[in-house]
Amino acid sequence: MIAWMIEIGLGANAGPVLVAAAEREIAAAAHAAGADAILTDPALPSGSDRVHVALELFDPEHKHDVVVNLQGDMPTMRSADISRAVAALRPGVDIATLVSPSTNPADRDNPNVVKAIRAEDGRCLAFTRAAAPWGEGPVMRHVGIYVYRREALSRFIAGLPSPLEKRENLEQMRALEMGMTIAADIIDDFPKGVDSPPDLELARQTLAKR
Repeated sequence: MIAWMIEIGLGANAGPVLVAAAEREIAAAAHAAGADAILTDPALPSGSDRVHVALELFDPEHKHDVVVNLQGDMPTMRSADISRAVAALRPGVDIATLVSPSTNPADRDNPNVVKAIRAEDGRCLAFTRAAAPWGEGPVMRHVGIYVYRREALSRFIAGLPSPLEKRENLEQMRALEMGMTIAADIIDDFPKGVDSPPDLELARQTLAKR
C-alpha cells in the first residue's frame, strides 16, 4: 500500500515525496518505490508531529515552505485530490484540507466519520464527531489530508493539546482554537481509509473500476 500511496503523491507533481517511517522496513519500501524516507520515533503523539520531525531532518535549510501531510492508508485518494488541497492554501490560510459531502444517515450519525462545519467561503469553522450541522442537507466528511504552511506546522506542533481537541479527539481543533485558519475544497469521491480486510477489498474494487 505504501508504494501505491507514493505513486499517488508523485503524480500530484507537488514536490518531493517524503515518507515519515516508524520502521526500517517501511523506509526501505518507500525508497524502492521512488520516495525519500526518514525514520521517526514511533512514540511521537501524532502524524503532524511525525511530519514535522521528518521535514526538519530532510530539509534543515527550509527550502520548502509548504508541506502536505498525506496518510498512508488511503489508496483511493487521487493525485488530483492532492492538487486540489494544495490549491486551497490560498493567501491568509494556514492549513488546507478536503471535505466530501454525504447524505447517508449512517455517515451523519457515525462518530468515526469526522464532520467539518464549512462556511461558504471554504473556511472550516469546526470539526466534530457529532451529527452536524443540524438541519437539511449533506454533512461534509473530512478527508485525512492537510496542507500546512511550514510556519503554521511549527506553530501548531508547539501548541499544547486544546480542550476541544481532547474532547473530540481531533487534533485539527487545536489549530482552530489557536486562531489558525483552515480552508477546505470539496471533492465528490471520499477516499476512505483502510482499517480492516473488508476496507482493503473495497479499495481494490474501487481501484479496479478506474
